[in-house]
Amino acid sequence: MRVSMADVAEKAGVSAQTVSRVANGSPRVDPATRARVEKAMADLGYRMHRAARALRTGQTSTIGLVVSTLASVGNSRMLQAISEAAAARDYALAVVTVGERGIRDAFARLRSQGVDGAVVLNEATELARDAAPPADLHLVVVDSPPDERFSIVQTDHAGGARVATEYLLSLGHSTVHHIAGPARSFAATERERGWREALAHAGAVVSEPVRGDWTSASGHSAVSGLCGARAIFVANDQMALGALRALADAGRRVPEDVAVVGFDDIVDAAEFRPPLTTVRQDFDALGRRAVAALVAAIEGGEPIVESVPAALVVRASSAAL
Repeated sequence: MRVSMADVAEKAGVSAQTVSRVANGSPRVDPATRARVEKAMADLGYRMHRAARALRTGQTSTIGLVVSTLASVGNSRMLQAISEAAAARDYALAVVTVGERGIRDAFARLRSQGVDGAVVLNEATELARDAAPPADLHLVVVDSPPDERFSIVQTDHAGGARVATEYLLSLGHSTVHHIAGPARSFAATERERGWREALAHAGAVVSEPVRGDWTSASGHSAVSGLCGARAIFVANDQMALGALRALADAGRRVPEDVAVVGFDDIVDAAEFRPPLTTVRQDFDALGRRAVAALVAAIEGGEPIVESVPAALVVRASSAAL
């Protein structure tokens, strides 16, 4: 037999109206109560009937995801996190990539699918700001400067970069070199800012970063511009992987000759040779908060700005002098 809201309400010890609010992603529910209701839903196998909810609310219970590429590890991790967070709230997910026709076409495709709102990821955020997003499409942007038109959820990129740089300085290095991400990337710019601030605060020399494009190949190429570097902070783990290979090709040992720290803590970071010290992004938390912020906007809430902390994970690619 189909499990009803009344069944969930009885098991959770709340009203059917509270169950309805939780099922529809309303922010007007105490966190402890929400957790109790969600547990009751899971225990009973309750699923909201999407078509019935659409008829009742005028919403499709579908959200969109706009992304420039799914080739990068970060974007793929965010896709998984957002997909799981949407499913937990019983929302379907429609994914569109920004192709040759641009982001306006991506927004048009989402609107044709009747989505209630959309999450815009990373490299697509600048495009979204410049394109003036449709006023009738609720948006949450992951990694963006402040913008009153939509909610923003982001990692504390600058804070994570500061911690990584301070850590390398604490090992006895006189300065830290940087392999940066693309100049137009918000995340890359913030990570570079944190690196610069940490060096400036320590009175260390700030050399110009060598810029890559997030790929391992660009990290490999960047090392040629860092001759003599003893400590390198790399803006993401994929570029760090290329840097490790380039250093090995040049006969430089890590961490004995050069200490290397990345950013992201991708799944395989612990399997690099040597295992990579890196700054961990909490992709699951980003996905949950992005979906929660979007559902709140759909329910009539005001735009918000949230920042998720990033933590240093120390492994064998860094050591004291």
